[in-house]
Amino acid sequence: MVFIDVHCHLELCKSDAAKTVGRARTAGVGIIINNSVNKNSNRKTLELASKFPEVKAALGYYPIEVINLNEEEFEDELAFIRENKNKIVALGEVGLDLKENQDLEKQKMRFQKFIELSLKLDIPLIVHSRKAEEDCIEILEKNNARKVIMHCFSGDFNLIKRIVENNWFLSIPANVTFSEHFQKIVGEVPIGNLFCETDSPYLHPIKGKYDNEPANVVESYKKIAEIKGISLEECEKTIEENYKRVFGVIET
Repeated sequence: MVFIDVHCHLELCKSDAAKTVGRARTAGVGIIINNSVNKNSNRKTLELASKFPEVKAALGYYPIEVINLNEEEFEDELAFIRENKNKIVALGEVGLDLKENQDLEKQKMRFQKFIELSLKLDIPLIVHSRKAEEDCIEILEKNNARKVIMHCFSGDFNLIKRIVENNWFLSIPANVTFSEHFQKIVGEVPIGNLFCETDSPYLHPIKGKYDNEPANVVESYKKIAEIKGISLEECEKTIEENYKRVFGVIET
């Protein structure tokens, strides 16, 4: 079995990357997609991906940070991503956030650029949508975005229905072990539209703990299997097929 963590931040984990990846490897996690949040993170992600076969690079810019760039700085970062297109598997994390900043129009303009780049490179978008879930879906639909993974989605079920109808994906974090919202998503959404994530070091499967890491993505798989009434092996195999469909042939 090959477990997949489609969204984490290794550089933010307390333990050093080699030990963290080692524990993931022992747990059977074969693919760890490290999502970037700013300029330094983009470069660190590429470095991690060059060191560890399990780590795959997603380059992007957190919506709250990307609006602090001037136009030249933003275009330079887009150029950097394009220059490294052969070293990445996705754009992430990108999107909108109305919890920490209300400048929706500037966020939308920057998100639009990432959507266009995703379509041009034909790679997935890993989308942050906190408190802006409907706005995210509308701009993605308007641009006919194809390969979309909604990370840690907290919107209502009318929006979740639109995600499924668009044949996009929702990634289920490890705190699904106790989160009723994510458990309900798993119950309602076909497994063919699901991925698993840790968002390490956040969203630990044990309530009150704050040092999550990719090894714990297995807990997401276990909970999905339990809710769906299938074996862990069947759950892993289906999500692996989802990965192949969206990202290309799996590496083991």
